[in-house]
Amino acid sequence: MRLLLGNNPLFQVPQYTLVHPLELAIYALLGIAGGFLFVAFTRLLLGMRKFFLHLPMRTRWWHPVVGGVTVGLMGWFVPQVLGVGYTYVGSALNGTMALKLMLLLVVLKLFGVPVSYASGNAGGIFGPALFLGAMLGGAIGAVAHGLLPGYTATPGAYALVGMGALFAGIVRAPMTSVLMIFEMTRDYAVIVPLMIANMTSFFISSRFQKQPIYEALAHQDGIHLPSHSTRNEPNQRTVLQIMRKTPEILPAEMRVEDVIVQTRASKLRIWPVTEKDYFLGMLTKETLGRAFVDGRKEQPLKDLVETLQVPHLHTDHPLHLALERMSKYHLDVLPVVHRADIHKLEGVVTLPDVLNAYGVDCVNGSSNSSH
Repeated sequence: MRLLLGNNPLFQVPQYTLVHPLELAIYALLGIAGGFLFVAFTRLLLGMRKFFLHLPMRTRWWHPVVGGVTVGLMGWFVPQVLGVGYTYVGSALNGTMALKLMLLLVVLKLFGVPVSYASGNAGGIFGPALFLGAMLGGAIGAVAHGLLPGYTATPGAYALVGMGALFAGIVRAPMTSVLMIFEMTRDYAVIVPLMIANMTSFFISSRFQKQPIYEALAHQDGIHLPSHSTRNEPNQRTVLQIMRKTPEILPAEMRVEDVIVQTRASKLRIWPVTEKDYFLGMLTKETLGRAFVDGRKEQPLKDLVETLQVPHLHTDHPLHLALERMSKYHLDVLPVVHRADIHKLEGVVTLPDVLNAYGVDCVNGSSNSSH
């Protein structure tokens, strides 16, 4: 990077100095504010994505239109909210931005980024985190310096610490945030306030938002990476060994009445529902029966299936996890989906198959003598 862009820091900031030990308490308050700002940002982002993902597939084309128009209207009145905003971050770091503008940008960016990201437009988290942190820190620094001018540094120092604090809350790596701020500013004197704000923000964000934002976004997209405990059990029996690769699949377009007739002789009580190889969810025999009794026998299956938060397994999951999830959700059949795409069905696992794999005869309840 230095070979291509030169040996200059990304942001030019004044040399930091600690004016009074009282400032350390203000930096801790900045970390608390940064942690809660991250929690609000995360919940807005995940909530908006859930809203857009829950809409019918035929509406996907206009999702970016909604996000684009919303952010465009914000930018029409306040152009500083558009783009990465490193120029305005530099202004906040040097204390040349007005308090009202910084507060306004915090609010607009807090709503603009989730709307843009959730609707499918271009957007990220890294740049907005730095932007939000700089504006929040600059605003708190401006207030503190206005109230206690003889005990506090200039607002730019708080903007610098705010960048690191918000980034630490998002990435959940406080020391990474410290090193990143060092690299971006080449100012190593700010380490103590930065670590105080980072650890405070880290505590608040992990306390009120248990799941890190990148992991939560991946789960919304149907991507579930193996856990540490899963990778450390090489000899365990897995779902892949007992999975049925050709399950009884119900097309989403079928009517309730036709499905009841088709599944009358089936040994299963729950079936996967797909729409042109796109896995929607699971449908139980009880749900079919209630729909038929309620007079909805002409209704297609896709209107009965809950497409979000479907209990599922992956091929590398251990068998004991299959038992735990069957017990938790009171199901005797679970779908097995692809690691990188929850809507790609690979098979199903049934309770009798799991019990047989452990040598339990599910017919008479006795243990298999040959095991």
